[in-house]
Amino acid sequence: MLSTLPPYLLIAVKSTAVYLFIIVAIRIFGKKELAQLSVIDLVFILLISNSVQNAMVGNNTTLSGGFAAASGLFISNYILKLFLKRYSIFSKMVQGEKILLIHDGIVLKEGMEKSMFNIDELERAIREHGVDKIEDVDLAILEVDGNISVLSKNYSHRTVKPRKKPQLSHNP
Repeated sequence: MLSTLPPYLLIAVKSTAVYLFIIVAIRIFGKKELAQLSVIDLVFILLISNSVQNAMVGNNTTLSGGFAAASGLFISNYILKLFLKRYSIFSKMVQGEKILLIHDGIVLKEGMEKSMFNIDELERAIREHGVDKIEDVDLAILEVDGNISVLSKNYSHRTVKPRKKPQLSHNP
């Protein structure tokens, strides 16, 4: 069936299939990878993109083939975002839901297992938010985008003073 499509439409369809596969794979293997990219994660992403390139464009290395692949990806991305915005159940299936990691200074085992975080990663994340100890954290949440939000009563807010505007001199 696919072989009967015009060549550039076939590239767009194959690119869309690869795009959807990568989204599902990222969803299955965990969203924490998105926000905390290490060198290993970056290399992995680069290798994945290289490994699926041939599946998208095959032997067609022409500029038109590249445009067809990119067009398929842009259109797929646009449609996916429309669905995510319009259908909350679909959004939860694709992006997942936020996961509570700490509540009132207590690490939640279920959230840690679900998120595949270990205690060292969690401690590092709360330190990045200026909190020294887990006991001082009111809430730590793994957001759907892979970032960790940390709320704490002990967080010291710094007051930022507005800068004074320079005065213009009117001396002739």
